Amino acid sequence: MINFLDLKAINHQYQQQLKDACARVIDSGWYIMGNELAQFEAEFAAYCGTKHAIGVANGLDALILTIRAWKELGKLKAGDEVIVQANTYIASVLAISENDLVPVLVEPSLETYNLEPANVRASITPRTKAILPVHLYGQISPMPELMAIAAEFNLLVLEDCAQSHGAEINGRRAGNWGHAAGFSFYPGKNLGALGDAGAITTNDDDLALTLKALRNYGSHKKYENVYQGVNSRLDEIQAAMLRVKLAYLDAETARRQQVAKTYRAGITNPLISLPQVTEELTHVWHLFVVRCEQREGLQQYLMSQGIQTLIHYPIPPHKQSAYNDMNLQELPLTELIHQQVVSIPISSVISDDEVSRVINTINQFNNMLD
Repeated sequence: MINFLDLKAINHQYQQQLKDACARVIDSGWYIMGNELAQFEAEFAAYCGTKHAIGVANGLDALILTIRAWKELGKLKAGDEVIVQANTYIASVLAISENDLVPVLVEPSLETYNLEPANVRASITPRTKAILPVHLYGQISPMPELMAIAAEFNLLVLEDCAQSHGAEINGRRAGNWGHAAGFSFYPGKNLGALGDAGAITTNDDDLALTLKALRNYGSHKKYENVYQGVNSRLDEIQAAMLRVKLAYLDAETARRQQVAKTYRAGITNPLISLPQVTEELTHVWHLFVVRCEQREGLQQYLMSQGIQTLIHYPIPPHKQSAYNDMNLQELPLTELIHQQVVSIPISSVISDDEVSRVINTINQFNNMLD
């Protein structure tokens, strides 16, 4: 069986270093908001090219707290509109509605699955105050164009970088384009912890200071609470694990890019729509997502041949029961995407033989329909 993602094999590469990092934390006697977190924040900020990285409990909190901080700083208020692509994972939308702001769902680009600048511009109203571009599947959004629109209309930009660690345009990495960015280190991410974890990057000193309080009960100093904050702190052990794995992220990304290049050259089945890239370094291939009108048949066939696939994502946010007020919205391109996408195995530990087997099996799929 070719597993969709083998986390055990990924982490086994660094097994001793991870164990040593864990022992270092245990032996320190300090388990929350200590040296490991401070070191990881500094190292991750340097990696992204930003002044600040603020560790939080998970990727959703990273987005929620950033918007909350902007509200505390008077830059946003309840009822403001935030533009986001309609085909994203629901977390992107939850972060907006959780703060009593209004998500404005727009159709993405069918080529990249990311925000289409023309659709963003067409959706701006007097109530629009922010754009939330999601670098979906690992490809960075068209940030130069989006930042130009944001500057023109005086909008905040919050990057959702949950799937795009290390993606870049012209040497500038995801997380260093917008006014702030939220990252997830969920175990299956390109930079994955061994549990839930997240971070926010920004170059804004005031925002960083506010976020550091909000994640810690609204407090800069123990027992003195400036805000009605939350408990969303990145644990010392997870920070230590991430420090180990951050050192290998670029090498793992290079392998993912190599696999994706092989897939894109080798998969020739006309029933399969391959992902498109603007340029190779813009994509870090968190997922390799193809489209197929016969998705169910393709998945069943691949599973019968010992190849596991997943669907990211089967139901778009505007069709979820959680957002029943959006259920009647017509977003045909988004709905088409969600009906056809299927993710095939890609990781830093997939072998060349497994890649060839995936390619050959997919190319045989059309014969199975005869």
